Amino acid sequence: MTARNVQRLIPAIATSDGAGVSIRRSLGQNQHTRLDPFLMLDFFGSDKADDYIKGFPAHPHRGFETVTYMLEGHMLHQDHLGNKGHLKSGGVQWMTAGRGIIHSEMPQQEHGLMQGFQLWLNLPASEKMKPAAYVDIAPEHIPQLQLAQGSVKVIAGVFDTGAEKLGGPIQGLSTDPQYYDIALNAGQSLTLQLPATHSALVYPYRAAVQVTDGTAVRQVPEHHAAVLTQGNSLTLQSEQPCRLLVLAAAAIGEPIVQYGPFVMNSVAEIEQAISDYQQGKLTDNTAAGSIALAQ
Repeated sequence: MTARNVQRLIPAIATSDGAGVSIRRSLGQNQHTRLDPFLMLDFFGSDKADDYIKGFPAHPHRGFETVTYMLEGHMLHQDHLGNKGHLKSGGVQWMTAGRGIIHSEMPQQEHGLMQGFQLWLNLPASEKMKPAAYVDIAPEHIPQLQLAQGSVKVIAGVFDTGAEKLGGPIQGLSTDPQYYDIALNAGQSLTLQLPATHSALVYPYRAAVQVTDGTAVRQVPEHHAAVLTQGNSLTLQSEQPCRLLVLAAAAIGEPIVQYGPFVMNSVAEIEQAISDYQQGKLTDNTAAGSIALAQ
């Protein structure tokens, strides 16, 4: 087993998106803060309505996937075909924009805490123009494993400690994403396995966490994305109760050209996406379908 450690830290910066939603952005601040195939990771969290109430009005996407994980709150997703999906506390929406989708994500609350993540996950060139699809995953359909050290929710991939294993509802995608939400109790250490060739990161969002390879220990402060070295195991340590995401996926290794909500492989493809959107052709021949969940 080769243990992973921290290669670099990317502090999340305060910014806004949509119609003025306050967020913290780690991955995706610029082209140098991506981690193939991850394009962007945003955390949103506030109990002040002014920070989220205007939401994300209708906007387009092409060429990648978006994953919205709602920790607290209630959002309504609507797309250009008239589909609607309610995203509530503990739920996930996994959307493949593919060739094109125009959608909105609007708060369904006027007060209280709204908190969660949005992840942008790139698609290989061969899949960028496939039909759009998405699935809403209710909290009760996200498996949770109770551990001596805490607990883990498995959204995608297979969580594996070597002794215990649990698969999530999203599996079989080309980048083989692994998406875990881990709660560690104070003073605990947890070792898990990760595919050796996958890009991987850790993002603590409630208190700090430590990553160790057996010789060196690196502190990962709250709201920092810790890009990990290569390896097939990850050991996490906590001095106090903490919550964190562990994300991993197979790198695509293709050129990335991004213009706002369009992520393609060349400038010509971006220009085509802009032209298609302006002419109302972005979603032509696209009938949004559903992503099959693992059984």
